[in-house]
Amino acid sequence: MNHIFVEKFGGASVKSAEGVRNVASIIKREDKKRLVVISAMGKTTNALEKVVGEFYSFKHIDYSTLQDIKDYHTRIIQELFENPNNTATDYLNQTIEDISLFLLKEKDVSYSELYDAIVSFGEKICIKIISEYLFSIRLEHKQVNAFENIVTDSSFRMAKVKWQETQSKISQNVLPLFINYNTVLTQGFIASNSQGQMTTLGREGSDFSASVFAYCLSAQSVTIWKDVAGLMNADPKRMPLAQLLEQVPYAEAIELSYYGASVIHPKTLKPLENRNIPLYVKSFLCHEEKGSAIGRFENINPNIPSFIFKDNQMLLSITPEDFSFVVEENLSKIFSLFTRLGIKINLMQNSALSFSVCFDMPQKETLDSLIAELSLSYLVKYNDNLTLVTIRRYTPDAIVTMTEGKTILLQQLSRLTAQFLILN
Repeated sequence: MNHIFVEKFGGASVKSAEGVRNVASIIKREDKKRLVVISAMGKTTNALEKVVGEFYSFKHIDYSTLQDIKDYHTRIIQELFENPNNTATDYLNQTIEDISLFLLKEKDVSYSELYDAIVSFGEKICIKIISEYLFSIRLEHKQVNAFENIVTDSSFRMAKVKWQETQSKISQNVLPLFINYNTVLTQGFIASNSQGQMTTLGREGSDFSASVFAYCLSAQSVTIWKDVAGLMNADPKRMPLAQLLEQVPYAEAIELSYYGASVIHPKTLKPLENRNIPLYVKSFLCHEEKGSAIGRFENINPNIPSFIFKDNQMLLSITPEDFSFVVEENLSKIFSLFTRLGIKINLMQNSALSFSVCFDMPQKETLDSLIAELSLSYLVKYNDNLTLVTIRRYTPDAIVTMTEGKTILLQQLSRLTAQFLILN
């Protein structure tokens, strides 16, 4: 009963009928008890975000994008099933209609609440299609809804897990299923609050979903299936000679994810470390390859720097209009403003007369609000279209490689980490 493995497949792995078949082949390859966490297909989350944005900004239902979503999933269904009359098609058609009906009746809800209610449909559609396909190839399994088992607070779009309630629900609703089933399917990314409202765990939060289920099930391991060979020391698309990191200690992986390594969601690792559950990152394209292992490893190779790139960054600098010092009281108010607007600071630097912060470029409305409020008390300057480069376990050669010939607007070096904000 305790030998349960958790596996998570992201949107890239199920973006086509071929991808769905490949995922099914990976599941069938080993006869073991596993919980499979599935994300929305391909770029469905992006498309649903567009629907939310159009409706919230203009009170307009983007029927064109909804039709694109329907057509995309319909093509996958048609390739997977010989019979055009199948329950996956019926569910898809009903879901697209439900989205429109939901938007028509919604009046006074926040953007974040609306976001969670609509974007979560991507995971619901995907798991229905995959479940029906597994049944069609006679792979017995049970489907459970993540939003009925992961309980969160009401911080929409970045909900915080209520661990005690979640543990109770998963122990009661999910764990007993493994008596009769080897495979249990569920959605990533989505959850619900105590009032039953849909919440989400943050963008790319399906990794965290897998971690939550693994923690509550005391799983043997978590495997995250990606379109890369494992955890690399850089994005291979930017650095073709990127190296595979075969064994990475929890703490180092947490540092990498904190600075923006996109392979692992930042919140994924701590629950696993707490229960000493190893995390494997493997390629769904070459699933026989070893991949990377994250766990309680002592030795890492200090001669392999890791490079992390964050594009579309903004640098904002403020100076008190009366040239007074930027003291703790000022900083407290500034941090409160960033928190209220939901802006996460990636890098900051202060002197006696100025304070500079780097963050992901926000939506125009959020940026306008930020600048307007800061301008009441400070002189405000900013640059956009910047790239934040982080070098973990840097070497002099690594710094030269990343900065030679570049205009650097801000830089910070600590014992193990170097960061450079570069003008593109």
